[in-house]
Amino acid sequence: MEKKLVLKMIRNCFKQYYEADMVPISDSDLKDLAGRIFQIKEEDPTADLFEVVNDVVYEFLTN
Repeated sequence: MEKKLVLKMIRNCFKQYYEADMVPISDSDLKDLAGRIFQIKEEDPTADLFEVVNDVVYEFLTN
């Protein structure tokens, strides 16, 4: 998987919850989320990337 794609997907997912210029995430949090997504995909290669990104972002926002 390409890291740039995952980072873009994370940012786009945040736009569902916030206005485009108000995404409340730091670069370190963004990297942590990407790492979590890669970990989940490594554990379950058949998992849908779109669903994994949405689940990880939702979990980040609700915790």
